[in-house]
Amino acid sequence: MHPDPVNSGSTDSPTVTLADVERARDAISPHVRQTPMISAKALKQPLGDYDLWLKLECLQVTGSFKARGAVNKLLSLPQDLISRGIVTASGGNHGLAVAYAGWIAQVPTTIYLGENTPPAKAEKLRQWGASVVMEGADWDAANRAATALAAEKGLAYLHPFADPQIIAGQGTLGLEMLAALPQMDTLVVAIGGGGLISGISLAAKTLKPSLKIIGVEPVGAATLYESRRQGRVTELDQITTAANTLAPRRSAPINFGLIEQNVDQIVLVSDDDMRTAARWLWFELGVAAELSGAAAISALFTQYQPAAGEQVCALICGSGTDGIA
Repeated sequence: MHPDPVNSGSTDSPTVTLADVERARDAISPHVRQTPMISAKALKQPLGDYDLWLKLECLQVTGSFKARGAVNKLLSLPQDLISRGIVTASGGNHGLAVAYAGWIAQVPTTIYLGENTPPAKAEKLRQWGASVVMEGADWDAANRAATALAAEKGLAYLHPFADPQIIAGQGTLGLEMLAALPQMDTLVVAIGGGGLISGISLAAKTLKPSLKIIGVEPVGAATLYESRRQGRVTELDQITTAANTLAPRRSAPINFGLIEQNVDQIVLVSDDDMRTAARWLWFELGVAAELSGAAAISALFTQYQPAAGEQVCALICGSGTDGIA
């Protein structure tokens, strides 16, 4: 079992390259969907004089992009390690992806969840065949328990964001989005621990250095925003957002390094902003997104105003029912 990169204190330079992302794309292609990119011209509520495109990763297997990284990590592990079982901690979406990976490999899978995880996600994990353990108030507490079990039992531990194979898997989204929309000017991406935006920004900026990348965090979990402000990986004292899939109290050096290199701006949105965006997605497009899935749209409503004619892509990164009420 590898040490927990979040708590290791490592300051090693990021070790993920475009070639890693391209290898991940080839490896995971039999197991994940190439999700649609659609035009989202608003009819009832105009967004402004720019072109908006949505990458609907809410239609990915298990309901979010997380399957990309989890499958890529699984395929990188030796079979004798996988056969003992796999374990992780999650706010819900990464756990579903690891449960899917365990289903592919047909091995025992244990998912630790913080108590702030919606019960529906815990039930969906069980439907994928995973064992679910509720531990602590949030992801950070659940993660300590997961890494302890992995060390004790010699199990493969799949970190949700601070792992080169996870980052490379998530980065395959950057390849897909630029292939579908090479004229893209700006990409807006939600941030949790930073694995998604680390991978996407690495791939997309390498292919198109002029691309502007905007990260979005909840006001109540400004983990990378605060780390960037202080110039180092910083741990928050508390989490106050309902968007639990965007809510670790601490990121990791590998993610922070890639974000510093490739992300132009990080903006903060409120839970109410995300709820409004989720309702808009449902009303305008019939797209069912959770709070985290609507974070990129909420930033366009409140924090980032594209220029006239700008080609903007927002990643809808998770499915849910926050817009259906």
